[in-house]
Amino acid sequence: MSNAAQEKFEELIKIVKRLKAPDGCPWDREQTNASLLPYFLEEAYEVIESVDNENWLELKEELGDILLHVIFQAVLAEENGHFNINDSLDNVNEKLVRRHPHVFGDAKADKAFHAKQNWEAEKHKEKNRKSRLDGVPKTLPALIRAQRLQQKASYAGFDWDKVEQVWDKIHEEILELKEAQSNNAKEHIAEEIGDVLFSVVNLARFLDIPAEDALRKTNKKFTDRFSQVEAELKKRGKTVEDSSLEEMDAIWNEAKQNE
Repeated sequence: MSNAAQEKFEELIKIVKRLKAPDGCPWDREQTNASLLPYFLEEAYEVIESVDNENWLELKEELGDILLHVIFQAVLAEENGHFNINDSLDNVNEKLVRRHPHVFGDAKADKAFHAKQNWEAEKHKEKNRKSRLDGVPKTLPALIRAQRLQQKASYAGFDWDKVEQVWDKIHEEILELKEAQSNNAKEHIAEEIGDVLFSVVNLARFLDIPAEDALRKTNKKFTDRFSQVEAELKKRGKTVEDSSLEEMDAIWNEAKQNE
C-alpha cells in the first residue's frame, strides 16, 4: 500500500469514528454489527451489478462503499472490545501466506485447481472440521451454495472424470422428474426438480461457469426482451392482456434476432 493509500485508509477510520462519537451522527451511533448487515448485502449486490455492466466508475464507488462497511463493522467490534481492524488485517495476511504453500512454501500447484485444493485442505485442518463440506454458509443463495458444495467435494476427489458423465446424470434426473410428474406426486416432483437444478449447476461447475452469474444474466435478458414485447404492443395500441401468445412470441423472436 502506498503512503497515500495508507493515509486515506486511516482517514476513513477516523471519519467513521467521528460519526460514531457522542456528538456524531444519530443514525450512525444507533447502528450495530447486525443492523448493518442488510445494507452490506445491498452494497455487495451493487458491486456485482457494476461488474456485470462493466461500469468501472460505478465499481470504483461501490468498492468504496464496501470498504466503509468493513471499517464500520471493525469500529463497532473495537468499541465492544472484540477486536480492531489491525487484528483483521493480521489475520488475513497470515491466512493468505499459510494457505498458499505453493507460493510461500515448497508445495506444488501447477494449475488453479491444485492451488484451490491446497487452500481447501489447509482450511479444513485449521478449522478442525468434521466434513469437507463444512463452512459453506447456509444463507447463501441456493445456486451459489450448490456450486460451492460441489466444488468442495471435487477438491476432496469426489467428482466425475468426464463431462459426458455429468450429462448422463442430467438426463437421468430429467427422466426421474418426468416420472414423478406423471405420477402427480407433488412432493416427489419438487424433490426431482431440485435434483435437476443441482445436476445442471454441477455441469456449470464442471465447465467452470458460475451458475448464479449465468442465471442472473438470463434473468436480465428475459426482462429486457419482455420489456421490448410490451413496448412494441404499446406502439400498436395494445397490452399483453389483449394480445395473443402467438403475437407476443413473434415480437419476442424479433427482439432476440436483433440482439
